[in-house]
Amino acid sequence: MAQTEINSQSADNPLITPEQDKLGYAPFAQYLADTICKMKFSGGFAIAVYGGWNSGKSTLLHFVIKYLQQKPENEQPIIVRFNPWLFSGNENITRQFFDQLQDVLSQVTSVPKGLKERIADIANVISEIPLPYTQATKAVAKLFDEEEKEASEIKEEVEETVAQQPRRIVIAIDDIDRLSADDIRTLFRIFKAIPHFTNVVYLLFFNQEVVVKALAETGESLEKIIQFAFEIPTPDKTSLRRLLFEKLNGIIADTPEELFEPNRWGVIYLQGIDHFITKISDIVSLTNTLTVTYPVVKGEVNAVDFIAIEALRLFCPLIYEAIYNNFPAFIEDDNYSNEKIKSLVNTWIAQLSERDKQPVQYLLVQLFPKLEDVWGNIKHDDRQQQLECCNQRRICCPEIFPIYFRLNLTTGELSDRQFQSILALADDAKTFSNKLLELAHQKRPDGITQLRVFLEQLENYPENEIPQDKISIIVQALCNVCDEISCLEEKPKARFDLGNEIIIISIVSKLLHRIDETTRSNMSKSLLSKTKLISRNVKK
Repeated sequence: MAQTEINSQSADNPLITPEQDKLGYAPFAQYLADTICKMKFSGGFAIAVYGGWNSGKSTLLHFVIKYLQQKPENEQPIIVRFNPWLFSGNENITRQFFDQLQDVLSQVTSVPKGLKERIADIANVISEIPLPYTQATKAVAKLFDEEEKEASEIKEEVEETVAQQPRRIVIAIDDIDRLSADDIRTLFRIFKAIPHFTNVVYLLFFNQEVVVKALAETGESLEKIIQFAFEIPTPDKTSLRRLLFEKLNGIIADTPEELFEPNRWGVIYLQGIDHFITKISDIVSLTNTLTVTYPVVKGEVNAVDFIAIEALRLFCPLIYEAIYNNFPAFIEDDNYSNEKIKSLVNTWIAQLSERDKQPVQYLLVQLFPKLEDVWGNIKHDDRQQQLECCNQRRICCPEIFPIYFRLNLTTGELSDRQFQSILALADDAKTFSNKLLELAHQKRPDGITQLRVFLEQLENYPENEIPQDKISIIVQALCNVCDEISCLEEKPKARFDLGNEIIIISIVSKLLHRIDETTRSNMSKSLLSKTKLISRNVKK
């Protein structure tokens, strides 16, 4: 994957010409092209350009090739492009490589016939060699023996033939890191087995970590194959912003002017979103997400708020989930005092890395002005503010809030960390009971309470993973709150809907049957007076 084309929303479309450069890659590409043409070396030479996914490797390769093609005729090398990813999984990827090499060389009249024939001979042998690499060297030597010549003599003959043709050969290979580990090893076997012909340069683009891991399984190292390596240049902040803004401009085209406030965008971006845009892959992720999610809400939501909440979805999913699952805390709801909201939000913020806390907190205040009252003790004209928010279709408007999550792709479950943190409170029945009641008051946009989500996950939780000493506390807490949460719960909307009470009965039944009969009987008697639940479930 590569630097995103400005006029396309696809992350898989690299830029082709340096004139399209938005990230300052063109000067580096030109320098690399000049180096390839001017450097002097003995034998073959392998240059690697390292970069992660979505770092712009393919774009940089395109730029280098363009600059090579612009060289004067007496300097312009023969360029052989090979994309192994197109043949991934093909057991004859080696043959595909040599076929591509021969196809290009056969079209160049200046390439000696002897070189083409010798490459064909080597291809016939190497394409049939199994791993490991050491066998490749022996097989090539065997081929030379069958020709009744020593391997060193044949290599000298081939190098002499290559040296007779004036044009340098550049073999450019991209997308190596997209291959399976077996295919990566097969490809590097070629680089190691084929003689390093003078005047031949390998230009390889890949994610170093992926390739090193694949080669490690056979004991190989890049240092034995690569003569020189570059890290792909890191774009500066100005270039990243320029690219992102051009992409965003295309995505929100035709958005009504009243639903995009330039000044507010500037503030939210600089003090919040900008913190998370540090590399090309961040831009790709955000713009690809918006390409899918924004069209179905265009005209119904505030564009600035939507970009901000989608940024949280990508870069701080914990906060996004918290907003989605606890939306009454972020809008006007009498059940949530400022102290209660502050406690909730501070708990979520505390789970973030230190560097993310400030920009996330700022985004939350901008999206939900109510939090400014909570954190800053600044009182606003709530009625006037709510009216303005609804007119601008911002996320803090209760009627508009669900639209922002129209394409919410979350599972609806509590994360493992959230679930475990709740379960950890089962050291004390009162604390655990209070937490259950708190969850019963937290409704998601679909009307389901967080308590229901927790109970359903607990009901499916492996029984043996709940410590024996916590069983009585969990059962006691469930019995303590069962009647109260049943009153809070809405009546089932359909005959087959399960109520919280039914789920609690199932949980209690499973837990009680993990303890001995005497303890179970005594526990049932002690709790019988508190709720009808036990009498229904464990009389026998």
